Amino acid sequence: MELLLLRDAARELGVSYPTLKQWIYHQKIRSVRTAGGHHRIPRSEIDRLAFFGGTGKQPKTRPAPGLRPSEGLEHFISGRNQLIGRVSKVEIVGLLAKVVLDVGGQSVTAIITSDACRDLGLEKGQTAAALIKATEVMIIAPSPLKS
Repeated sequence: MELLLLRDAARELGVSYPTLKQWIYHQKIRSVRTAGGHHRIPRSEIDRLAFFGGTGKQPKTRPAPGLRPSEGLEHFISGRNQLIGRVSKVEIVGLLAKVVLDVGGQSVTAIITSDACRDLGLEKGQTAAALIKATEVMIIAPSPLKS
């Protein structure tokens, strides 16, 4: 899990250091404390806030540097099974594109049309979301030991 210094996280989100500290105190952003008591922001939190445009409630007034803004996307999709991550690989071969998202250290792979990939402008390092749509979700657990 990549952890960012507060000043670096604030710069990526396009907010001031004091604003970021207030977000931590008001639990609008999750932080991790070091052994010395200093706050660090997980990369996943930066991705979450950059994707949803700020705190997730109101759009940001300016985009975060290096991140493509996608303000308001959550208002246009009824599906709520979204995994937000960062594009780690894009491979276009013929009519299809393989897009791999890093979601908290786990990889989510989607095969989409190459036209859709180009239309979305998907590139390595960009923040994006995978929308999961399924009619069934199954849980598998190991069989209990019989005594």
